[in-house]
Amino acid sequence: MPGMVTEGAAMKRVSVDIGGTFTDCFVAWGDKNIQAKALTTHQNLALGFNSALEYASGELGIEVPTLLSQVDSVRYATTLGTNALIERKGPRIGLLVTAGFKSTVPCSRGRGYGVGLSQDRQQDIPSAQRPDPIVPIPLIREVRERIDYTGHVFLRLDEQDVRRKIRELVDAGAQAIVVAFTNSVVNAEHELRVREIFNEEFPGHLLGSIPCLLSHLVAGRKGEYARTTSTIMDAFLHAVMYHGLGSLELNLRTRGYEKPMLVNHNSGGMAQLNSTDALQTVHSGPVSGIAASDHLALQSELGNVVATDMGGTSFDIGIVTQGGVKHYDFNPVIDRWQVSIPMVELVTLGAGGGSIASYDRMFETVQIGPESAGSDPGPACYDKGGMKPTVTDADLMLGYLETDNYADGFIKLNPRRARMAIEEELCDDLDLDVVETCKLIKRTVDANMANGISTELRTRGYEPRDFTMLAYGGNGPLHACGIANVLGVDRVLAPPFSAVFSACGAGSMNQMHIHEVSTWTVLFDANQSSFFSDFDSFNTAVEELEGRGREDLVRQGFEESQVQHRLELDMRYGNQRVQTAVVTELRRLESRRDVLKLIDQFHTRYGERFGQGSQAPEAGVRINTIRVCSFVEQTAVTFDGVKLNGRTPTAIEPVEQRMVHFVGIDSPVQTPVFGEAALEPGTHITGPAIVTTRATTYLVEPGWSYSAARHGAVWFTRDDA
Repeated sequence: MPGMVTEGAAMKRVSVDIGGTFTDCFVAWGDKNIQAKALTTHQNLALGFNSALEYASGELGIEVPTLLSQVDSVRYATTLGTNALIERKGPRIGLLVTAGFKSTVPCSRGRGYGVGLSQDRQQDIPSAQRPDPIVPIPLIREVRERIDYTGHVFLRLDEQDVRRKIRELVDAGAQAIVVAFTNSVVNAEHELRVREIFNEEFPGHLLGSIPCLLSHLVAGRKGEYARTTSTIMDAFLHAVMYHGLGSLELNLRTRGYEKPMLVNHNSGGMAQLNSTDALQTVHSGPVSGIAASDHLALQSELGNVVATDMGGTSFDIGIVTQGGVKHYDFNPVIDRWQVSIPMVELVTLGAGGGSIASYDRMFETVQIGPESAGSDPGPACYDKGGMKPTVTDADLMLGYLETDNYADGFIKLNPRRARMAIEEELCDDLDLDVVETCKLIKRTVDANMANGISTELRTRGYEPRDFTMLAYGGNGPLHACGIANVLGVDRVLAPPFSAVFSACGAGSMNQMHIHEVSTWTVLFDANQSSFFSDFDSFNTAVEELEGRGREDLVRQGFEESQVQHRLELDMRYGNQRVQTAVVTELRRLESRRDVLKLIDQFHTRYGERFGQGSQAPEAGVRINTIRVCSFVEQTAVTFDGVKLNGRTPTAIEPVEQRMVHFVGIDSPVQTPVFGEAALEPGTHITGPAIVTTRATTYLVEPGWSYSAARHGAVWFTRDDA
């Protein structure tokens, strides 16, 4: 359970990232920043949090109740929703749809069998199999009603039909009700009336806390399938998030914390628990790391940054381009379903320290992940009953990890168990000894992560060499040089507080809500050579979205004057399927000059994304979605002085020498090992070398150098660059 104290900003705050293997805790306390880790306790998340917090409070020399009574906030990023989807643990859901649309969800746009799968598996059509539905067909009911695309009521809601269908679903065992009517985003009258009828038929004192979720409140854009699946998943996760996060909040209350608990969102913001939809919490931990990367890049003027988080269960990739522009996915895929919520773009690979290495019989080599040993039983070397070899077991056998000083000695590693697992599961099939097998594991996992980064950057038109790679998470600094060797980049930054960087990011996020609405706004009609002029309708839509965001934040205790808004528009040329998000400083459209300015911004943004000359204004320009981000800025952790200052580097003496195995070198290499002193700013070490600290391990491979900056940040640079 490692901790490290450094100088920091004058604030008092606790932020937590509950991952699949470790629970990371970051405490900002006046002029000190403390990082701590504990194994995640999936049966009761509060236990792992308490363990990490107790360590952090011990570093400060105060009691936990004293700490919690004085902090301004406690913020959580959690994997509760992700785990519930993986394990399919959730309530039986009943679905009410417009008559004639019963097959919308089961058909899943025809090609739904491929959503959420790798490219190779998507192309394997003969073996295609759709995921088990969250809502089985017998729990879908059609209701007689219809609203057209303009919001005009074409067929009035048949209320007797609604009452009958609700009773049928409840009798069939539905534990949550989802209402998803066609075109409800332009006129929600019928969905709202269904909720009233549900409460009339089954008041809360009869059915308890059975939720009735309306699709237009979960997703504000058109697109029946994605909007419906968004609401279904929100309902599916509702109970586990309510009870899981509720127990965390109760745990805080019993230990002296009296303020509202804050929950991080996958949109890059956060809100109080009572203002958070369950779907917004999925992947919120990795997104917090991307938010921290954005913050670091802006403060330290790093330019383009690719954020990579190698934890115990997964490897997450995010992109932040110069100027702090994050990439959003407005139709992300969560598990095997496409949803319709704004979410920071994130690519996840099964390549963490706990990822299981297995034999691939088709290609006669090692396959890494996607299965993970998690925290219980964990890698074989944890000596908690794990029998499968993992990346961490290979790192131990190659000499990178210390058996008695892993996680500050909190976890004692057993090399005999690691060797046994690798020999029994891999060595015979590969016809290799243990060391060569471990080298193959490391080479494979590094290549997988590098290929994931390269694919994500190049498909967006970027070159990896134009980016600074950030390597964080518990295993990021350990594999940074190996990834960079495959990727072909010359510099890698292990950021401040790298072992708990996502938790650190959770502590610096703004309280924020995003509201959006579909629209058909033609800025330039190519057929008639005319420009948009109905400014009142556009401005009214923006005002309504701002009002919803303002109400959300005022309800959480902020003054109206503190609330800021950012306008974002999804735009396209003519009937192109590709939409481009444009962030504009315009708050309203008042004249043709504003329209032309907006078109010019779209023209520039489109060219940046797809190449200059690819624009097609002759097809017309239109807005499909109006989106307003409402937020209140929060005090953030300071990352000043992360860049190297060019002063003469300081050399230090190693604490020991160790025989270590490196990929590409046949014989073991006598390698110096350095301790916590290597984090002193200005320290320079030429590889090969190992730096073992209480928080993490830095592996400096041959041909690389290590340079320490402020706040525990470390630069890896290629010697021949």
